[in-house]
Amino acid sequence: MYVAVKGGKRAIQNAHAWLAEERRGDTSVAELSVAQIREQLSLAVNRVMAEGSLYDPDLAALAIKQARGDLIEAIFLIRAYRTTLPRFGASAPVETGEMACDRRISATFKDLPGGQVLGPTFDYTHRLLDFKLAAEGETAEAPRREADQGPVPHVTEFLNKEGLIEEAPEDDTTPPDLTREPLEMPADRALRLQALTRADEGFTLSMAYSTQRGYARNHAFVGELRIGTVPVEMEIPELGFAIEIGEITLTECETVNQFKGSKTEPPQFTRGYGLVFGQTERKAISMALVDRALRWEELGEDNVGAPAQDAEFVLYHADNIQATGFLEHIKLPHYVDFQSELELVRKLRREVEASQGQHKEAAE
Repeated sequence: MYVAVKGGKRAIQNAHAWLAEERRGDTSVAELSVAQIREQLSLAVNRVMAEGSLYDPDLAALAIKQARGDLIEAIFLIRAYRTTLPRFGASAPVETGEMACDRRISATFKDLPGGQVLGPTFDYTHRLLDFKLAAEGETAEAPRREADQGPVPHVTEFLNKEGLIEEAPEDDTTPPDLTREPLEMPADRALRLQALTRADEGFTLSMAYSTQRGYARNHAFVGELRIGTVPVEMEIPELGFAIEIGEITLTECETVNQFKGSKTEPPQFTRGYGLVFGQTERKAISMALVDRALRWEELGEDNVGAPAQDAEFVLYHADNIQATGFLEHIKLPHYVDFQSELELVRKLRREVEASQGQHKEAAE
């Protein structure tokens, strides 16, 4: 990551002061609180937590406020803060099958145990501006679900009973931690999923869209999309058992993909997988599509040269903080570099002009 070069101290201080003034805006308008951002801009908060790799709604809301709504800058702030936190242990893997679902839909099976739960979604809105919101009035309280019916099975278990979908591979090997170690190739699936979880939503969406348009020969169905809370447990050595330390909201997506079989695998459905902090379903679906496209080699498929099949291309360019750092460093002072380039171009032009002059004299 590139960092800012040194500059005029007074100019930088003035720039910071001006930034703070712009961030506050018109002082006659009430200041936006962190609590308001956390509660009313929750989807932005969820994205910052997911791509910042830190589950803390309050800190994510604070970062959004400090960044003036620039989510990539907010993600940068969260990642920078995350590096200062001490490590005191690791949680046990969460069981998404135990999720208390606020939203659970399937595009493959209509009737599901536990039912289809639409939950809070934009899917059925008319995309018309609601000018009632400009009046800043209270909205009517939505009806809530009845008492929780308990855990519901994953949809892919129905296909698994008939052997129509690949078995979910089991691997207890702890993958490298991308927040502490740099990404290295080749990357196994666990590491790829970790990178995709932190990846820029827009980039991941574009890669997923490319697979749907034919750049990977990968037709997918959303087997299940579920959003809800899961308990987080941690093993306590002194106690000898795990205790619950809190709950987090997750979005999980499993795609069911066509697969005609290969030299080593029979015709069956295959899986794509996405898991993201908060209600972040666009990202989770995109992640599942890209995950499936990147699995071409382990499934014995042909590489058709699609961008989404190139793990190095996808994973090295998906991180918006790295991309931003490399992109924005070019606006910082490059006076010495440019002067050398300038002198080189002038020299080349003089040589061309001299050569043209010699040819002209010879012709005369």
